[in-house]
Amino acid sequence: MISVEEALAACLALTRPLPAETVHLTRAAGRVLSAPVFATRDQPPFAAAAMDGYAVRAADAAGPGVRLQVVGSAPAGHVWAGTLGAGQAVRIFTGAPVPTGADCVVIQEDTIRDGDTVILGDMPVSGLHIRPAGADFRQGERIEAPRLLSPADVALAAAMNAPTMQVTRKPIIALIATGDELVSPGGTPAPDQIIASNAYGLKAMVEAEGGIARLLPIARDTAQSLGQVLELAKGADIIVTIGGASVGDHDIVGQVAADMGLDRAFYKVAMRPGKPLMAGRLGNAILLGLPGNPVSSLVCGHVFLVPMLRALLGLPAGERRRLRARLGADMPANGPREHYLRAEVAPGNDLPELTPFSAQDSALLTVLSRSNALLVRPPHDPELRAGAIVEFLPLAPMVS
Repeated sequence: MISVEEALAACLALTRPLPAETVHLTRAAGRVLSAPVFATRDQPPFAAAAMDGYAVRAADAAGPGVRLQVVGSAPAGHVWAGTLGAGQAVRIFTGAPVPTGADCVVIQEDTIRDGDTVILGDMPVSGLHIRPAGADFRQGERIEAPRLLSPADVALAAAMNAPTMQVTRKPIIALIATGDELVSPGGTPAPDQIIASNAYGLKAMVEAEGGIARLLPIARDTAQSLGQVLELAKGADIIVTIGGASVGDHDIVGQVAADMGLDRAFYKVAMRPGKPLMAGRLGNAILLGLPGNPVSSLVCGHVFLVPMLRALLGLPAGERRRLRARLGADMPANGPREHYLRAEVAPGNDLPELTPFSAQDSALLTVLSRSNALLVRPPHDPELRAGAIVEFLPLAPMVS
């Protein structure tokens, strides 16, 4: 067996960033930017009013009660073409260009309108309520790549006048559940069968990380059936098999894949849950063989598949960032394998508090569903007391 760190490094060595494609702004959110976006103009492109009110010259304000002649109006999208002279004001609205000669805006709440005259109730200050040209960004500034595009990024690209963006192609992940004991959800299982669940959780995981999941038919425990389903996976970037990678008489994924040309990188990892894990290259695809126990396959998905997806998308790869927390309960010493315990993390005083569930069987999806973190215990980690600082992988956003 190899360590989790070694296995992850081997998985990432199999990946290469995927090619780029051009998408319209309307389809860019949630994609990974693969090339910088450059601003084609300043924003704002002119000095603009930041509030509704009156554009004036600060030099005209000797004190509150000054009366100025209103000589024009500047709605957003319409410039007042004249030059503001002494004793004059222009009615202006948020976003409109500030007239030539004006150097401040007095908000309408601080004025009284009397026909063609405006009475100032406050002292104007030069530059007040004006957004300078280029205050947000200048022509040539850019959105750096790679980055996962947020709604704010898309808005910024639109303001930069970039109607399209270069993004990384979405990884295609083929998911193959294996086993005579499996029946798809909605089917009628025999007394000795169970409902296939792992692939559906992994599909949700893949799609949440920006990939395209292809859910293939269940492969039965024969070389012919598995070979046929593997053929259906052609065109995928990663082929994920679920189950059949252990050492039992019916665990045939390794042999069938080898017969089809698998160049295996490793087999078996010193981790709990998830020891029967393998990876390698099969033709143009990466093959990732996950264990069949539901929790094992999903934990291995978080630890290995998600970083591989991020690497294919061109995002910073490597071990997923672990966070620190204080342990909420005493823990016995750990054994020789790195242990990922399902746990609940909650806000604490200085650090979050992390409490593992008492039941840790790798078949208990109910426990995983209630978990929002995986407590990571290194191999041979000594006995720990409540309050000790530990590391964890978040499974959901932290709630403060």
